[in-house]
Amino acid sequence: MSSSITPGRMPVLFVGHGNPMNAIEDNQWSRAFEDLAISLPTPKAIVAISAHWYGQGTQVTGNVLPPTIHDFGGFPAELFAVEYPASGNPELAAQIAQSLTKYGGTVSQAWGLDHGTWTVLRHLRPAADIPVLQLSIDYRLSPADILNIGVVLRELRHQGVLVLGSGNITHNLGDVMARWGQANPQTPDWALRFDTDIAAALEQHDLQFLATAVNAPDFRFAHPSPDHYLPLLYSSGAADVEDTVSFPITGFDLGSLSMRAALFSESK
Repeated sequence: MSSSITPGRMPVLFVGHGNPMNAIEDNQWSRAFEDLAISLPTPKAIVAISAHWYGQGTQVTGNVLPPTIHDFGGFPAELFAVEYPASGNPELAAQIAQSLTKYGGTVSQAWGLDHGTWTVLRHLRPAADIPVLQLSIDYRLSPADILNIGVVLRELRHQGVLVLGSGNITHNLGDVMARWGQANPQTPDWALRFDTDIAAALEQHDLQFLATAVNAPDFRFAHPSPDHYLPLLYSSGAADVEDTVSFPITGFDLGSLSMRAALFSESK
């Protein structure tokens, strides 16, 4: 990861991580992650919020060496063999947990780096040379609360920490499986509309829209479960109105899976 941005503070990033196979395949998405890496500065640490640590409580990984979690099934042995050996940062984990006391923040060693994190970082930081922590998603919290946690995380940007949300703006696996094997699967209207509406809200820093999008008619198609949408709210909360918003990756995989990435960085 080389730096073409030299901000006074770290940018914030949201990525659509998509299919775990992106970690080991040479395809348009893995190449897009590699291209994205070129535009990012080198952080002191990365705090990732992955769709795949979704349960009760606001927890931060406190492992000295967080394990690589292969939280999927039905994929080739080559993917299960991948390890992402980044270190953790227990001191930073304790700081984050303390800052999130209002939301029950605790340090945990019961998790590690799941595929929402390492399949992307394998391209963004292939050397695994930056400490990585994960923050869990508490499904009991409201979208407004999650945005507010993002606001708390905003302070980390001044400490050289990259806040990374990893999910997908549209994520309906039932629809994906129905289109599986099609040579050129068509993107449904609901996916196009939802992706477009969210992108417009991100450009306008419209946090109210992002919080209430869970009630939009297209949301039930875009997200039968909200787990892949909520990481976007953490990233959006960590951004602010002074940030420039860009979309270094766009498009749909497997028909309806939005791979849009959003980068929030200081205006030059």
